[in-house]
Amino acid sequence: MNAGVIVVVSDRPDRSQPLVDAVRSVAECRVVGTDETWNQTGPLRGVIADITLSRPEAKRCLRLLSGRPGRARTPLICLTRGSGESTFTEARNLGATLCLSALAEPRLVVGSLVREVWPDKSVADLVVTREAQRAGSLMTNLFTSAQTGAIDMPSVERGVDPVLGAIQEGGLSRWLDEVWAHDDVTFQHCLLVSGVAAAFAQKLGLSAADKQLMTRAALVHDVGKSRIPHAVLNKPGRLDDDERAVMQTHAPIGHEILSASGGCDPVTLAVTRHHHEMLDGSGYPDGLSADEIADPVRLLTICDIYAALIERRPYKSPMSSREALSILSGMEGKLEGGLVQAFGRAVQDVA
Repeated sequence: MNAGVIVVVSDRPDRSQPLVDAVRSVAECRVVGTDETWNQTGPLRGVIADITLSRPEAKRCLRLLSGRPGRARTPLICLTRGSGESTFTEARNLGATLCLSALAEPRLVVGSLVREVWPDKSVADLVVTREAQRAGSLMTNLFTSAQTGAIDMPSVERGVDPVLGAIQEGGLSRWLDEVWAHDDVTFQHCLLVSGVAAAFAQKLGLSAADKQLMTRAALVHDVGKSRIPHAVLNKPGRLDDDERAVMQTHAPIGHEILSASGGCDPVTLAVTRHHHEMLDGSGYPDGLSADEIADPVRLLTICDIYAALIERRPYKSPMSSREALSILSGMEGKLEGGLVQAFGRAVQDVA
């Protein structure tokens, strides 16, 4: 186990599952039984005991924990099933640093856990960090696979909920701050666009299915860049005409990768191929215009441009959100004006 792990001790794993799911939204979580000896668990950040303290095996487990080297630095939250002072006293004697009712909502237990273990963080901070790491791992695997072959679309699906969950829990500003810490420019851009798209879809009041769809499309929209030469993709400066022509092939290449992978929905395919098309026909790769460009593509194009403008790149300073929105508003005729205005309202809280 690593230094960030939270352990849930449970004598009824089925009963504890909602709690475990809640803990996993903020940290790595392992579930152990009351037969745990604690001699191979490694460093811990915290322990939640969801057990019946009156049982001898439960007491034995917690006594072993309290005698473990370094235990004094590990918060232990006991969920008790009795309300008498004797129950709390017993829990404290077994090493509990905090006692809560076993009937408490998992979200409240996690809030208490965070205050005990990470006093300088909020639940929202940890959720966003956790989900950004999950989505970042997905993008790393996705781009590695796409360099030489197809990608696993079910794995892409597993990356959608982390983004949506982070935006819902922590908001767009926290997501952007977390993603900006990612080193790889392409991965960073895909995670930025997916967060922006999730926030935009949420603000528009789209259905759960459509929010999933837009976030999925945003995650993979630049998958074609996996096959662009690194000298072009990571050039620390502006591209010349020949390099720009090579870079522009990423859209049709991405479409080919997703088509070959199978199981990709038509909207994601369209977004991947056409997210650089403009309403006036000046975009690429197919020079589409006006009604030839579907609404989801128009939406993702705005998100894509905004993310590119606020990104930190070696050859340019990031624009503020206000400056980026001004650029988008000035692209009348290329972008749909009503959508740009709605987008501005969706990201108005971004610094």
